[in-house]
Amino acid sequence: MLSSSARVLATRYRGNASNSWKRNSQKAAVVTTSSSPTSSPVAATRFFATLPTEEDDAMDVKVSPWEVPEQVPDEGEWEGCRRNFMSPLQISVRGSDILTNPLYSKGTAFKNGERDRLRLRGLLPHRIMNIHKQIDRFLITLRDLDSNIRKNIMLEDLHDRNETLYHRVLVDHMEEMAPLIYTPTVGQACQEHSSRFRRPRGMYFSEEDRGHMAAMVYNWPQPDVHVIVVTDGSRILGLGDLGANGMGIPVGKLSLYCAAGGIAPHRVLPVVLDVGTDNKELLEDEFYLGAQKPRLRGPEYYHLVDEFMEAVRYRWPNVLVQFEDFDSSVAQRLLDKYRNEHLCFNDDIQGTGATTLAGLLGAIRAKGEEVTSLGDQRILIVGAGSAGIGIAQVLYGAMLEQGYTEQQAKDSFFICDQHGLIGEERVGKLTPETKPFARAEDDGMSIVDVAKKHKPTIVLGVTAVGGLFNEEFVRELAAGVERPIIFPLSNPTVKAECTAEQAFEWTDGKCIFASGSPFDPVEMVDGKTYYTSQCNNMYVFPGVGLGATLCGAKKVSDRMLYIAAKALAECVPEEDLARGQVFPHISKIRMVSHKIAVAVIEEAMRDGLATKISAEDAKDLNEFVARKMYYPEYVPIVEKRTITI
Repeated sequence: MLSSSARVLATRYRGNASNSWKRNSQKAAVVTTSSSPTSSPVAATRFFATLPTEEDDAMDVKVSPWEVPEQVPDEGEWEGCRRNFMSPLQISVRGSDILTNPLYSKGTAFKNGERDRLRLRGLLPHRIMNIHKQIDRFLITLRDLDSNIRKNIMLEDLHDRNETLYHRVLVDHMEEMAPLIYTPTVGQACQEHSSRFRRPRGMYFSEEDRGHMAAMVYNWPQPDVHVIVVTDGSRILGLGDLGANGMGIPVGKLSLYCAAGGIAPHRVLPVVLDVGTDNKELLEDEFYLGAQKPRLRGPEYYHLVDEFMEAVRYRWPNVLVQFEDFDSSVAQRLLDKYRNEHLCFNDDIQGTGATTLAGLLGAIRAKGEEVTSLGDQRILIVGAGSAGIGIAQVLYGAMLEQGYTEQQAKDSFFICDQHGLIGEERVGKLTPETKPFARAEDDGMSIVDVAKKHKPTIVLGVTAVGGLFNEEFVRELAAGVERPIIFPLSNPTVKAECTAEQAFEWTDGKCIFASGSPFDPVEMVDGKTYYTSQCNNMYVFPGVGLGATLCGAKKVSDRMLYIAAKALAECVPEEDLARGQVFPHISKIRMVSHKIAVAVIEEAMRDGLATKISAEDAKDLNEFVARKMYYPEYVPIVEKRTITI
């Protein structure tokens, strides 16, 4: 029989679309790659296990026939497809209703037997295309398009037709697809949401729905939602108030939850709280689809959010709610109210903080220093909104975990807003979250002067002010320390505080660089190539959400996020650190999510917050999480019927 570790490798990152979609993958040690069988040998492996070799045969080793992988057919309707057992999905629709439901449709991939039993015969062209050929055909058309926004539209059209194929394209080509479905392209997609609206996705809650939300949630057809991503559209990326057009953010985030985090697509729900907008252009736009009235504020706003939270928790008691792109004026207040009552977290505050912490731990390692020296760094954070203060809070907590005193940790921070360095002189005007980071001196000092006087080793940009890190500032940073760590984190790309090329040019290639949106490697005039990293929350939130929902966590604790950041930092190989890259390659993101989920579950169990992990599951959390992760592949479908005799 296969060893325990081999069985885990054989099943890892494949998972289930639901509890009923079990895989008998322990008997399938070799599976085909995601490439078309015409472009890749069908014997290529996705996972590795202990298999017999020619040397074993020569030694007359007896091999059970069940341990030899089944040959994958290379012709006919099963070409390139495995035929091992997969539990069927029972559905209550048939015929053309299946073809118009993106959760069930396989398009041209339905086999002849399915076409008969599901009453599809005659409704599809004769030729059967397996998922590999469908992907190849889709990619040819996608790559022929001349703009990222058109590619985004084509991907969303596929999303609306065939969710399995859509998520498989993401899984197999994450590096190419992530910038198209999320940053930086999602910013433009949100700006154009109303003008290119095709098909509804997700739910919208507005002031007119007050008193009805407990009933409204039952309009959503899926009974087992695990993750909700919700925004009120008040601060979409660095673009500001986009109102209901912000729906593109929850949709993009949840696509990453499915593809990178292994949450099945029928278990996610994107939501917009449409509370109006203060965007003058949208208020006057005849095609804007949201509520055309000034943004709801004050008690009325908080009562609406409260009813929404109670409604979703009533129908789905264990659902994780992820707050996304809420304005700084309400983001921390909402998090503080619900974090101990509901399973929730704010991605801009906590997710950004955890991701940044992981990147900084990697950057410190890349400099040849111990990661426990975080409290010895001088950290300049430019931008004092929810993201900037959220990062400071997470880094501060990490320093305390490393053994620094509260005063030592606070002394590491220099936080600037539009008025300069935040000092104690204006403490009466600061939010409760910002006050602890006010400096005793130098209130209002410019970032250039901070660089000259205090010589920060780390600078983080979360201002959404493109080009803020100018040549004078960056050169001053480089003059103060040997290898400055520069993270311009604002999205989309045009809002980045500086580009990768500028950072490397102005520091003579000495800096360690990571950004919120992706930048290509930079080749300098001397012929040297410098590599960048993308400090994007997609590395953290899918794994945190996966772990929290699998273990039935009562809440997302601060220590869970610290543990998630440590797990992410440990995923970066030494050879990447040597090149200045501080995050793992994006193609490894499912492995990263798996590792983070296991770490989150372990922490939840230590802290008594896990409610759904059995003693049997706890014996091997690696295998448990791998088995539960959704992997997009076609499963047999049967019509649910009541049979009487």
